[in-house]
Amino acid sequence: MVAEKEILEDESPVIDCPVLVTERLVMRPPHNDDIPELAQLANNRRVAEMLARMPFPYGETEARAFLSMTKERRTAGCSYALTLAESGAFIGCAGLNGTDRGLELGYWIGEPYWKRGYATEAAHALVDLAFRATAIDLLHVSCRVINPASRRVIHKCGFQYAGQGMLNSIVAGQVPVERYHLDRKTWVSLRTWARA
Repeated sequence: MVAEKEILEDESPVIDCPVLVTERLVMRPPHNDDIPELAQLANNRRVAEMLARMPFPYGETEARAFLSMTKERRTAGCSYALTLAESGAFIGCAGLNGTDRGLELGYWIGEPYWKRGYATEAAHALVDLAFRATAIDLLHVSCRVINPASRRVIHKCGFQYAGQGMLNSIVAGQVPVERYHLDRKTWVSLRTWARA
């Protein structure tokens, strides 16, 4: 066990959190100008019920607290505001968070922007960042069992089913989730295959 712990310490998931640009998105640190749009999009029970830490109702006070937390960065990982490259409109958030299991991918998109592939685009960028910017061998993600849209995003990124568990959601209480992981070797294979 000691050897495993030493290996994990060497694979610290500390990331510089660069601005990421995809085909349609600019992923950057959230800032004060995002507060009105963040509060409007996050104040949606359908969004909050799928997440662990998002309260409902969600107003400017909660948005300010979120921004303050992202600036402190007490834990490993990155938090991003998802904005449309064309207009700069704020559409949601995504990030990599340090958890007791290791680095975990998370994301949410405001309801007016659902079903356009933005979550998949952001998730792909963060998966690549996680494996390129750190020495981790395993990236984690989970979704509520009643969230097929999130499950599709997870599958499109190459994650493999790893079991079920429970999540304590601020809004929904204890809820069942599906857990997935993606290992470095699979990620490399997928990246190589995509270029072929």
